[in-house]
Parts: sequence; structure tokens; C-alpha cells
Amino acid sequence: MDSSEDKAAEWWPRVLRGDTGAAERLVEILHPLVIRIVRNHLPRAVDEEDLAQEVFLKLFAKLETFRGEQPLEHWVARITRNLCFDHLRKQRRRKELRSADLTAEEERVLESILAEEQGNRMRPDGGEFCGELIGKLLSTLRPEEERVLRMLDLEGIPVKEIAVVLHWGESRVKVTAFRARRKLQEVLRGLEPGLTENR
Repeated sequence: MDSSEDKAAEWWPRVLRGDTGAAERLVEILHPLVIRIVRNHLPRAVDEEDLAQEVFLKLFAKLETFRGEQPLEHWVARITRNLCFDHLRKQRRRKELRSADLTAEEERVLESILAEEQGNRMRPDGGEFCGELIGKLLSTLRPEEERVLRMLDLEGIPVKEIAVVLHWGESRVKVTAFRARRKLQEVLRGLEPGLTENR
């Protein structure tokens, strides 16, 4: 079986020897992984390709420290997530989100979500607006809560793997996710009256 991990593992030693063609090929192989993680963790006001480029700069600067004890893609994923979270930490966070902070399209998406919670099975079709809204909602959480929900709910990483990445116990991951979801429900309930008034 010819997986991308196998391909990446073939190319990185050649990159270390200074082969620029191998470096370009390694970027091609790893770009889909990096861009998927960046999109799931994208800090506001940061271009996804700029952040992906920053990941690759860091990757090539640290490539000689890779020992091959884990698949190269796992190592790259960890570097990508850590860089995204560094950017998120640097941004100023406001712990409270008000309905005035939302665009009209985000309000529409949020109203759909709230209607679904109340038994109306309407599914939000917000596209990029939904992604921006999710980012705004997640920014109300503590960084570790945001990190867990992004990995668990947006990337679909199992609890066991998140525990390994964060060096936590599985129960801590589950409790953090539970508390973070409860906080998001409170934020949503706090926004609901403001949305109703704006109608």
C-alpha cells in the first residue's frame, strides 16, 4: 500500500541532503494535511496560505530534529497545531460575545442553530459564515478548551489521540470537552434574546 506517510518518509532524507526537488515534492505531499488542520484552527485575520507557509518554514527549519520514531505526518500535524494555537494565544481574546459582534449572515446561521435546538430540524447552511461564527464562539473559551473542541469536533480526532497529543489523561480530555460545550451553550443562550430583539 502506497500511503502518503510512506511517500513523505521517502522524501525527507533527500531534503536533508539539500535536494530542492525533494523539498518541493514533500510540500506537495504534506500540503493537504497542513491546510486541513490550518482551516480547522485558523485564527481570525490570518490568511490560511500564509499560515501554511509559516508551518512549512518551521518544518524545514526543524526537519533535522525528526528522528522517524513516529510517522512524519504525525510530527507535521503536531507542528501545525502548535503554530495555530500560538497564533490563537497571541490574539486578544474577549471573553464575552454579544449579538452586536455578529454579521447579519452569522445571525441567520445562529438563529437556524437555535431553532434546531428547539425542535425545528432546520439545518444551518452558512458556509464560510458558519466557520467564522464557530471561530467567534470558540474564542470565548479558555485556550485549552478551544483546542480540545477544535481537535475533537472539527478535526474528528479521537479522545485517545488527543490525550496523547496534549499529554493528558483521556478523562481530562472528556471533562474539558464537556465543560467547554456547556460554556458554549451558555454563550448561545446569552445571544438568543439579542437576536430576537434584532428581528
